[in-house]
Amino acid sequence: MQNRHAHALAGFLVAAALVTTAACSDERGAEQPPAPAAAVKTAFPGLTPASGEPTLDGLSQRHPAPGTVVTVPGPFDDRFDFTGLTLNRDAVSGGVVVTSDVSEILELQVVAGLYDSSGQLLHTGRFVHHRGEDGHDHGAPEERESFSIAIPSQLRDRVVSAAVGVPVLVNE
Repeated sequence: MQNRHAHALAGFLVAAALVTTAACSDERGAEQPPAPAAAVKTAFPGLTPASGEPTLDGLSQRHPAPGTVVTVPGPFDDRFDFTGLTLNRDAVSGGVVVTSDVSEILELQVVAGLYDSSGQLLHTGRFVHHRGEDGHDHGAPEERESFSIAIPSQLRDRVVSAAVGVPVLVNE
């Protein structure tokens, strides 16, 4: 007799659970995405969305002396140092050493302005590092990232100086 009561109680509990579940679930429209009007929208009055690649205003304001590579101020200057900046016929090169902490560089962009003998900006080039997309795996966190920005072949005889800066730096 106790066994019959246990089975009856178990059956009642299962039935009650099913009724509760059915009452609390809304199967209608479960497969449909929310209406576009219901999506969250954020707007900041007066803020214009970014367009194009990030750059540094100082590139157009510099007029480096022939044979030099100078730096341009950017938003992350307190987090890195440039090392080994060089300019040759083919490229402006160097390294970025993260000084803010010892963590892997996730995203880095270095921009270079290339100038003629009168200090006029001729061209702007860019080096981009995306973690895992550049063909090498650093393993342990790497604090230094080497870069090289090619000088377009049609400008090689005219480029005599460069200015570099970092508009993007993201590390772990």
